[in-house]
Amino acid sequence: MKIKSINIAPEKGSCKKPVESGFLKPGGVEGDSHFGNGIMEVSFLDDESVQEFTASSGRQFNPGDFAENITFTGNPDGGVHLLDTIRIGEAFLEVTQLGKTCHNKGCEIFTTIGTCIMPKKGFFCRVKTPGAIKPGDEMIYERRKLKAGVITLSDRAFNGVYPDLSGPLAGKMLTEFFTEKQWDVDVKYTLIPDEKTALEDTLKTHCRNGVNLIITAGSTGAGPRDIAPEVVADFCHKILPGVMDYVRITYGAKNPNALLSRSIAGVHGEVPVYAIPGSTKAVNEYMTEILKSAEHLLLTTRGLMLH
Repeated sequence: MKIKSINIAPEKGSCKKPVESGFLKPGGVEGDSHFGNGIMEVSFLDDESVQEFTASSGRQFNPGDFAENITFTGNPDGGVHLLDTIRIGEAFLEVTQLGKTCHNKGCEIFTTIGTCIMPKKGFFCRVKTPGAIKPGDEMIYERRKLKAGVITLSDRAFNGVYPDLSGPLAGKMLTEFFTEKQWDVDVKYTLIPDEKTALEDTLKTHCRNGVNLIITAGSTGAGPRDIAPEVVADFCHKILPGVMDYVRITYGAKNPNALLSRSIAGVHGEVPVYAIPGSTKAVNEYMTEILKSAEHLLLTTRGLMLH
């Protein structure tokens, strides 16, 4: 992938025109009238789509005509996904929106031709690291990454009485689900005893190391050594009661003992944290339900507006 053209509009209402170079920084392209536009800081459109649209419409279109900041050549393998990243020299960007609804009843192109490619082919990024760019620069595109921490709490497994099967199962289900969703997945697995300090330290270590999601398995019951719900509740800035309430009700209808679980879900900063029971049966049940909304939660905690 390479930059074909950098396009800006010095004043709002004017068309974007190619410039010889640009500078990306949080807010967008320096000098563009739309600088500072929230998560839609820099717009991208591939030249192949522009040329195909030119051929099918019978009208000539040039870089910037679709109000894109960067017209590029080449397309990433597997398509574009939210939170994929792009590096252009020192600049580093993160994909934050796919497509865009034309203003009012449609842009000038839509009004004239009856269709437009920006809503389907364009995408938007926010600038994480600033840097200078110019036409011809390489665009290094990387698929989004999920760093997950899976923590098993079990005195007996920690002491070698039996092997832990729950943590590996949770990690396997997590990896399979997010790989299918086009994420690069890296799971860090930890086995600790049912001890408050051990869990607190492990949670903090995971977050210092940049994990995006945490699962704890075990220590959610009513026994004297069960401490996970209290620790996770104190660790999280926001609690999400509906997630675990739904699981308890769903499986408690068949097995009333499932209602005794004190499982909990919350968010620490941008990191979703789930504390689930430790049996393999419970892990399978809980992960099946948790994963249905986990990707949505990962995106919304990072400020992305989803429909």
